[in-house]
Amino acid sequence: MPDVWLSSGFHLLRRDAQGWLAVTDDFLRAYLMRAELRPVEESCPNERALHQDLLDDPRRPVPAERLAALADPDARDNYETVLRFRDLLIAHGTLEACYLALFRDGQAGTVPRLFIDHLVHAILRSLLDGGEDPFRFRAAELLFRSQKVNLQDGGAIMVADEEVIEMRAAGGLGAPGRLLSEGGAPRSRSVELDVLDEESSASYWERSDRFDMVLDIGFTRPGLDALCRVLESWVEHFLGVTVTIHPVQAISDERWIWHVGLDAEASGILNDLYEGREVEQARIAQILSLFRLEFGDSAIMLPEVAGRPVYLALAMTPGRRLRLKPQNLLVNLPLAAAA
Repeated sequence: MPDVWLSSGFHLLRRDAQGWLAVTDDFLRAYLMRAELRPVEESCPNERALHQDLLDDPRRPVPAERLAALADPDARDNYETVLRFRDLLIAHGTLEACYLALFRDGQAGTVPRLFIDHLVHAILRSLLDGGEDPFRFRAAELLFRSQKVNLQDGGAIMVADEEVIEMRAAGGLGAPGRLLSEGGAPRSRSVELDVLDEESSASYWERSDRFDMVLDIGFTRPGLDALCRVLESWVEHFLGVTVTIHPVQAISDERWIWHVGLDAEASGILNDLYEGREVEQARIAQILSLFRLEFGDSAIMLPEVAGRPVYLALAMTPGRRLRLKPQNLLVNLPLAAAA
């Protein structure tokens, strides 16, 4: 099996004693090699010198006056953004600690979504290291890449990478496989992508960084089971608690006490249902999956919730976009004390 997700930067990191990913100089240097920071022909001498100094020492403090000396205002903005994120990484020491701090301390809005997704990407690559199930890797992509949804007969819920769909649609490119409508884009153009199934699964490894395989997350499908296993590992890795997550077809629980939406749409729908508000059928139809989460040890739960299940939901937008928010499972579970 070839290496997977080289774009995650996992190979530039190392694990600490508790298995979290320690920030390394090489990982920080990778941000300096992004197109937004690499010097171009028009770059001023001050910009070139700063870039070289940071390559030599990616933890080097950069005073405000040195940034102010950059002639290109876009370059100044880019450096300010990357250095702010770099300083957070250095301060917290590991990718996991930085990720938790962003959401627990309300700092997520100060960091580009792209960088947060990159943290998730690298952390999941570590969690799945050594795994041999391509369905889990593909399901894990939902935690850091937006998806477009196509509902098909027989209960199939096909999800495909939104960026890949847009790129293929714009370029008129295609690959042999199942047809996936763009959803919302002009219907004169469609995009063909391979569907991940038992027959095509072996090809995932060599194309993992292309993010170009379609996954069926319909009820009872392997893709949905794989997503449950990934979410279980995600919770245990960060919080140190064991949970089991299983798909359900409905919430028929008169003692429904706690729920967590796995995305913004699902959170709003579950909140309205829980409060007894009338929810239009069109919004109900946006729900793609429901789950029942149970703790291995109820003693770690809030007393008023102990022993009761937590219900989860995954939903698409009216435009059939799916954007899972894995941080919701870390900050919204009913734990008796912060893990």
